[in-house]
Amino acid sequence: MQLTPTGPVQALVLHGPNINLLGMREPDVYGAVTFTELNRRITDAAKARGMDVRIEQSNHEGVLIDLIQAAAGWADGIVINAGGYTHTSVAIADALRAVKLPVVEVHLSNIHARESFRHHSFIAPIALGQICGFGTMSYVLALDALKSAVEASRQ
Repeated sequence: MQLTPTGPVQALVLHGPNINLLGMREPDVYGAVTFTELNRRITDAAKARGMDVRIEQSNHEGVLIDLIQAAAGWADGIVINAGGYTHTSVAIADALRAVKLPVVEVHLSNIHARESFRHHSFIAPIALGQICGFGTMSYVLALDALKSAVEASRQ
């Protein structure tokens, strides 16, 4: 596991498919906050917590895997909303397992109150935890959880 021994927690915030359509896509499910606004909120929350974040988004499974693998060289942990890949991608789960970084799974909506296929996550068994259903606040809670875990591991 790559950990920065001192200094701010370095986190990759990774958005999967269709998250770039926030504000346009099913606002009754995902809210009216745009993708740009979500990323601003994440950046502001990280800064307030003394964290450094890199935010990435892709609609392509292989690109997400490449970003996860690259994070092993610089990040202390990953916050991931894999979107629909949460429920289908063994490859993303394998990449997260392989890099051995702490992971927090996040979702804007409560996936357990939605269609039954969304109730299963290939990421959950690898993650420190799963935060869902709190809209954009889910990401802020995930940053708090990741920071706490990384700082505890540094002691």
